[in-house]
Amino acid sequence: MTTLYRLAGHSAKRLCLRPAPITASTSTTARTHARALTTTALRRYAEPQYEGTRLIPTGPDFHQTDDIYGASKLLERGSARKSLEGSVDDRKIRHYTVNFGPQHPAAHGVLRLILELNGEEIIRADPHVGLLHRGTEKLCEYKTYLQALPYFDRLDYVSMMTNEQCFALAVEKLLNIEIPDRAKWIRTLFGEITRVLNHLMSVLSHAMDVGALTPFLWGFEEREKLMEFYERVSGARLHAAYVRPGGVHQDIPIGLLDDIYQWATQFGDRIDETEEMLTDNRIWIERLRGVGVVSAAEALNLSFTGVMLRGSGVPWDIRKSAPYDAYGEVEFDVPVGVNGDCYDRYLCRMEEFRQSLRIIIQCLNKMPEGAVRVEDYKISPPPRTAMKENMEALIHHFLLYTKGYAVPPGDTYSAIEAPKGEMGVYVVSDGSERPYRVHIRAPGFAHLAGFDSISRGHLLADAVAVIGTMDLVFGKWLHAMSKKERNARRANLMTNSILLQARLIGNLLEDPTEKERGKPDFCLS
Repeated sequence: MTTLYRLAGHSAKRLCLRPAPITASTSTTARTHARALTTTALRRYAEPQYEGTRLIPTGPDFHQTDDIYGASKLLERGSARKSLEGSVDDRKIRHYTVNFGPQHPAAHGVLRLILELNGEEIIRADPHVGLLHRGTEKLCEYKTYLQALPYFDRLDYVSMMTNEQCFALAVEKLLNIEIPDRAKWIRTLFGEITRVLNHLMSVLSHAMDVGALTPFLWGFEEREKLMEFYERVSGARLHAAYVRPGGVHQDIPIGLLDDIYQWATQFGDRIDETEEMLTDNRIWIERLRGVGVVSAAEALNLSFTGVMLRGSGVPWDIRKSAPYDAYGEVEFDVPVGVNGDCYDRYLCRMEEFRQSLRIIIQCLNKMPEGAVRVEDYKISPPPRTAMKENMEALIHHFLLYTKGYAVPPGDTYSAIEAPKGEMGVYVVSDGSERPYRVHIRAPGFAHLAGFDSISRGHLLADAVAVIGTMDLVFGKWLHAMSKKERNARRANLMTNSILLQARLIGNLLEDPTEKERGKPDFCLS
């Protein structure tokens, strides 16, 4: 019985802030029992002089004022211990760090946060990204423009067609072509379907992370219907590769527009049901209201876009400020927040559901007839019927899918209002069939970079609410360069820029071994 009593007392003694005074009898007894029943690692827990949590003298900014080992020697003396016990207000427990993710459910597998905590209060956050790094930018440089398109589906695998749309707009600017009106309306229609897909995942997985599971299951029933629309129009449920430079891959199948209309008429009721469960729920309000507050000035300084910016009261939407495709011909409102907290950002996304429905209905009513891609066989492939009748069409088809099309030299930046914010693609062409440089501007990278300033002063449990409202998907993000790599790129910037200019004016001969040697990478990430 004595043995079990001593073993049960280990945890209690380990948590004591002020160890009991050491006496010869207790010290000998504890050491004897511990040696008989436990290993060396646990033996010291049974000794009365063991200090599980030591109070270390610190300054106002939590730096140690005394030698840590000298303080521990003083604590072993009874007289010194009594003198220190009288000045508890001048001593604080040191901060400790915890790893939030990547195994945490709210981290969704690929986010690692190193949180410095004072109790449960977040003092500092250090996000680590790159666990899903795949080198997409470099891969695109070794593919034709058409072969590089499917990589954009795999960047943000929750809003696929908007990624394709951004890259296609950039290539069309370099080619200086205008796509048919029907292709613009189809892109706009599926851009809003993709926005609904993304917001369903964002809002409802956020609710699940906080503790509400039912809306998540209801939302996935609606997502299944939208994924079916993806499959019917492109043949793939996830990575569609449907939006392409010059238009879209193929026309909409018969009956699909009617089915989209039937879905749109009932989706408003699903939004109301979700709001009934969340918007006025007192637990949901307490977890989100006043958490993660970002002012308008802070949001602009941190390069926030999308809902993270509009939730702070800034009415910035690229669909309104710089319309692309058919967004200039549809009517919709841009919801903005007031307080800039997680709850306002949630309300913005719920209102964007309704605005996307407005745009979808207008696209269905105003969809014109006509071609869905440019009639230039050097850019878009000819129809299959023409290949069976015309030898020239067959040659064009063969060259497009083997060699690709050459893009005039130049560079451009194309940005769209993706569901998560401003999605941008910077493309540099050297006149060949492959892009010289592709740089991707992912909206979530800037949002997570601001997590440190947003989360300071909040509790550890609030980190889940803040991460959920940021709507993060890590497939777009590239790993951060080390300081050595960054300095090396800056050192080669001038040389590589001269090489690019020489190539653009035709003074640099094409080296057939360049692909094996590797092209200069002059753009800073």
